[in-house]
Amino acid sequence: MKHISIFQKKSIHQAVFVAACMLIVNLSIAQQQKNIVNPPAPLEVEEGEYIPVSKDDMAKSPAYKYSIPGFFTTQVNIDEDGNNIVGDAANEPSIAVDPNDPSRIAIGWRQFGTINNSYRQAGNAFSSDGGDTWTAPEALDPNQFRSDPVLVADNNGNFFYNSLAVTNSVYTCDVFTSTNGGASWEGPTYAYGGDKQWMTVDNSGGMGDGHLYAFWTSAYSICEPNFFSRSSNSNESWEYCTFVEGYPYWGTLTVDADGNLFVAGTQWNGFIVAKSSNAQDPNEDITWDFMATVDLDGGLVGFGGYDCPNPSGLLGQTIIDIDRGGGPYNGNVYVLASVERQSNNDPCDVMFTKSENGGLSFSTPIRVNDDPSTNAYQWFGTMSVAPNGRIDVVWLDTREMPGEVWSALYYAYSEDGGDSFSENVKLSELFNPHEGWPQQDKMGDYFDMVSDNNKAHLAWANTLNGEQDTYYGRISWETTGLQKNEPASGLVLSQNYPNPVTTETRIQYYLPQSGQVLLSLYDLQGRLVYQPVKEIESAGQHTVTIYADDLPAGTYYYTIETTTGRATKKMMIIK
Repeated sequence: MKHISIFQKKSIHQAVFVAACMLIVNLSIAQQQKNIVNPPAPLEVEEGEYIPVSKDDMAKSPAYKYSIPGFFTTQVNIDEDGNNIVGDAANEPSIAVDPNDPSRIAIGWRQFGTINNSYRQAGNAFSSDGGDTWTAPEALDPNQFRSDPVLVADNNGNFFYNSLAVTNSVYTCDVFTSTNGGASWEGPTYAYGGDKQWMTVDNSGGMGDGHLYAFWTSAYSICEPNFFSRSSNSNESWEYCTFVEGYPYWGTLTVDADGNLFVAGTQWNGFIVAKSSNAQDPNEDITWDFMATVDLDGGLVGFGGYDCPNPSGLLGQTIIDIDRGGGPYNGNVYVLASVERQSNNDPCDVMFTKSENGGLSFSTPIRVNDDPSTNAYQWFGTMSVAPNGRIDVVWLDTREMPGEVWSALYYAYSEDGGDSFSENVKLSELFNPHEGWPQQDKMGDYFDMVSDNNKAHLAWANTLNGEQDTYYGRISWETTGLQKNEPASGLVLSQNYPNPVTTETRIQYYLPQSGQVLLSLYDLQGRLVYQPVKEIESAGQHTVTIYADDLPAGTYYYTIETTTGRATKKMMIIK
């Protein structure tokens, strides 16, 4: 395994001494925290071989869609008719939202043509109606092994898609450009790169507006030991690599309202933030103003084994964002990650810290998840900051089944600059993240989110339909809290209860008007198993009881079809 240089500007003797001391400390901590990974291992390995897979030849089933007050989610890796493709897989998504027109959204992900092969490509989809409906074209650059998608949008409405390629264990990155909201992509442009890259764009309106910045893991870089690059011409070209002070990895970048660049990542069982104030000047070589250490009371978790929700992947990465709202918390720098705790040995909590002095120092960390246990996983912690300063946080949570891997999506927000967070809100039903693996035992390494003043736009993955698939989620919010967000048709299909099902379960639905109703139960292959309702019903609330005595254990979909719309949810039968 390769090792990372610690400080490029120090002498070799100093670096060796520092590295040795830190290694001793790291080994001591690692004995207490068995799943924290350091130094970094490669997260992407070229696997399998390209086998052409025709969507037309694969079985289809209803795409999963779900809505509760305040939250709407829908599957985006779909066929041309909007159906789920049975037997493929999609995970590790990233999202871009047009700052000028939030109806234009694009999502990229790792697309596996079949779960029988780990060869993956650059999946992509776009929406022109704010995420209500999606179109998923063919993978970008077909036949090319691609992974680690990262998408951003600039102030001109251009979208950029950073994609990792691996050939004979050589890691490089390319960046595609879309000028029509993700409907089509040009390029790609070679961007140096390496494993576990991340990218951001300067939307400050200043000298560096439109600049793209990317960094990755130094140990798996095409230009090792350097691992950072900049494009100052909207992806026409990228500058040769340089370094980031402190050599962080598994992190993210952001730009403040004044065009200052901040990079956050992990290093030696801790976290660091580096700042550059001159990266926005295209005529200057990038220098780093300082590097600050950050305490989150733990470290990132990776490769935790089968007791862990994501056995062969990370449980999240380091997230950094900034308040640009011009209000009382303007300029605050926020860092968040799902970490294995040092103080109480909790396997994974979502921890948050902030800086009120431009990143020079950070506050004592606080926990975002409010469950009382210390044996549940809160993983894939993801944060974004709205233009008005609201901090949105989501994560996957096993609190309902502590000690197990079944997870649900949770949400919390802060309006006071991160001094406190709201009561946690459960957004999804439980699902098993160990389902649907495409010959690798993980559901990717991260989610991604973009916030506006009223909503948070989320790209996430789950197995709610019995497979690994990628979803768009919209979290609606207003000053009174989460707001009602039902389908425009007025048709509401509720989650069955109880779920999972052992003997019987109840399904409720609301009809906005009378008419013909079909309530159907399908298996994972899309075969009709049972149709409890096939008749004209009156408007209003209805309840149907389904008995599981004659149904084998497994995953099922139930779909309601009326003259006003169609909705689908998933149920699990266990025996």
